Order: sequence, then C-alpha cells, then structure tokens
Amino acid sequence: MILLVLIASVLIAGVTVYQYREQAQDYHQDRLERKEEQIKQAITFALQRTTYPVTTENLGLIFKDEIYRIAIIENANFNIYDLDGQLIKSSRPKFDNDSVSLCLDAHVLNALRGSMEKRYVESAAAAGDNYQASYSFITDSRFKPIGILNLPYFEENSFYDMELGEFMMRLGAVYLIMLLSAIALAYFISKYITRSLETVSDKLTHTRLARTNEKIFLDDPSEEIGKLIDAYNSMIDELELSATKLARSEREQAWREMAKQVAHEIKNPLTPMRLSVQSFERKFDPRDPDVGRQVAEFSKTLIKQIDTLSSIASAFSNFAKMPAQQNETLNVVEIVKLALDIFNEPYIHFMADEQEIIAKMDRTQLIRVVTNLVKNAIQAVPEVDHPRILVSVAAEDGFVKIMVADNGIGIEADNRDKVFEPKFTTKSSGMGLGLGMVKTIVETYGGRIEFTSQKGKGTVFTVYLPREKA
Repeated sequence: MILLVLIASVLIAGVTVYQYREQAQDYHQDRLERKEEQIKQAITFALQRTTYPVTTENLGLIFKDEIYRIAIIENANFNIYDLDGQLIKSSRPKFDNDSVSLCLDAHVLNALRGSMEKRYVESAAAAGDNYQASYSFITDSRFKPIGILNLPYFEENSFYDMELGEFMMRLGAVYLIMLLSAIALAYFISKYITRSLETVSDKLTHTRLARTNEKIFLDDPSEEIGKLIDAYNSMIDELELSATKLARSEREQAWREMAKQVAHEIKNPLTPMRLSVQSFERKFDPRDPDVGRQVAEFSKTLIKQIDTLSSIASAFSNFAKMPAQQNETLNVVEIVKLALDIFNEPYIHFMADEQEIIAKMDRTQLIRVVTNLVKNAIQAVPEVDHPRILVSVAAEDGFVKIMVADNGIGIEADNRDKVFEPKFTTKSSGMGLGLGMVKTIVETYGGRIEFTSQKGKGTVFTVYLPREKA
C-alpha cells in the first residue's frame, strides 16, 4: 500500500509537470500565431492605404512612421527585411537597434523558402528564458512576396511556474496525508491479519522438547488459522509423547551403560582377589613356621584390591554428583596455585598475567577441574625426554582463561570427538571419567572447555569461566 502511494505520487507529479509544460508551450505558440496574424493584417492595411508603389524598395518609406504606430497598437516589436535578408526597418527604438540582426542567417532564408506554409519559427534560449522568432513573407495585393516579417517573442512563464509550484505543494500535502494514512492503515491491517500468526509464532519459538508446552486457544480464528492451530496442538501432543518415550529410553540406556561399566570395573579387582583366596587356601598350612608371613602377604593383596574397589566407587560417586553452585567469590590465580601444590613433578610450571582474577564458583570444584587436567597432562608425558607442563591463568573478554599445556604424546585424530565422553580412555588403567566430569563442572558454571592437540607434540586444554568484576 505504501509503495503504491509513493509510485502514484511520483507518476502524478511527473504527469502534472509534463502537462503544465505542454499547456504553456501550446499557449505561447497560439499567442505567437495570433500576434503575428494581427501584425500582418495591420501591414496589409498599411500597404493598401499607401500612395507609394508596393515594392520591396519602397517598404522603408511606407513603414517609416507606420511601423511605430503598429507596434504601439499591437504592443509588440517587429522587424521588416527584404527578400535577401537585409534589415529594412525595425520598430525598436534607435538605442535598442544594436540587438536587431541586420542580416538574416542563410538557414533562416532557406527554411522560409522551403516551407509549405511560407512561415518559419526559430526557437532558442536567451537570458534564461525561452525565445521564439517567427519569419513570414509580406505580400502585395497579388500575393507576390515583397519582404519578410520577423516577430521576436519571449516566453513569459512566471505565471505558469507559480501555478505549477502551488499545485505541486497542494499535491504534495495531499499525498503526504495519504502516505501517513496508508502507513497507519497498513500497520493496523497487518496487525489484525498477523495477530493469530504472531501467537502461533511465539508458541513455536518457546516450544522445547524437554518441558511441557502450552497449546494455543483462540476465539473465532479464520479457517486457515484454525487448521494451523489444530496442527500445532496435535504436534504438541505428539511431542510430549515422544519426549516421554525418549526420556524413558535415555534413562534405561544410561542405567544399562552405567551397569555395564560398573560391572566391568568391579570384575577387574575381583578376579585377582578370587585367585589369591584360592591360592592361599591350597597353600595354607597352620603348622608352617612361616605362616605369619603368608597371612600378611595374603592380607596385603586383599587390602590392595579392596582399595581399588573403593577408588572405583569414589570415581563413580564423584562423576554422578553434580557440582553445587556455591558461587563463592574466588581469586582464581590463588586457587590454581593451591591445586598445583599437591604435585611434586619439577616440570610443572605456573604463570599468570595478573595477581588477582575474580570468578564466582565452588572452590572444591575448581580444584577438581585443575587437578584432573594436570593429571591427564602428567599421564601424557612419561615417554618424553624433556617433559614440560605449563599451567597459565589470564583474563580474556570477560572470561577467566585457564590453560594446561603439555608436550606429551598428543591425542589421535580419531579419538578427539570422544575425549569428553564418560568411560572413554586410552590408558591401561582408569575409568575415563575425569574429563567428562571436568566438562560437566565447567558447563554448570556457564563456561566452556576446548582443546587442541598435535600427535607427538602435545595437547593444550583451555577452560573459559565467567569472570567477575573486582
């Protein structure tokens, strides 16, 4: 609607300007023809009254004074030339004769002689205004040409320009009102039409698989909108059913995976325990003088396997326990230093850009993040000639950046997508829960963890945690 109003206003403005110019051109052309006809009638009348023979040579005598009288009566200046284009007489005052051409151009004479109407009009521009000059033959009583009448005419367009300006202002005001009305009307119509669609759009935007979604109920919707709403409500029912089935399936799958992992990890220490008990039962002799040493070795073996079972249970317990958001205000630099104090390896180095970088999170969880990353780095450098682990803390774009870099064996390209998956590990021991737990802790506090690795050159883990302003 707005575009149509704008296009219509431009087209009408263009047509109006064109029409005014055509009208002005027709007016001046008609006025020039009427003025020329009146002057020619006056000249004919003068030729009929004169006592001089009507010849080209006597035109100067015939119109010696008559030319001024005609010019005053007709309120127009004109010039009389002979048939060769030489000026004979001009109605202009003597002091203004300098502006009158004494000889007509050859193209004017040729155009006049070649014209069917024996008339030629020349158009030009002078002093910023349009200028016309008509040329026609003066004839005697037998219609024989004896001279050339030249009538200069300056177009006066001030009235038309004023009228055009006023009309364009009125037209602009009308179309401005129409444009504003079209904008308002288009807005209300579009709001009315899209009101139901906006409701559906808002509901679709807030539709989530993991939560209960509201259905749409509208009073008196149109047939098309009603079908759309029915389809949306049916989709919500199907979505809730699918979400319930998916949640049940995910829980069952998670329990199955966890059960298999727990069973696998528990079997590892149970097998040597069983073998130790069977061996002790066969070899045990109460009368053996070395029985005390045998019992001590047997007890030591069982205790070692029991400790392994305890560490397995602790690992699964730590992984299952989600970090509580204590939101303590911590100096991350100090906490990372504290976490590194438990390591005695001389190749572990620490650096920080600032003495104090503040974040809000649980102290214990932050220590767990750092220690797990450092343990992984230590396990990656046992075969390196000059091992080096660098732990750094810096502030970057509103985040606390903790980097743990090592020059170890790196991570295989095929394993990079599985690094943060629970129970994934490339080591001969361990359950692969460390990095999965680190990722869970970091994301719980609104952060993220990334890594880069090159085979044989090392790995860099980077943790970003939201920074608090000091």
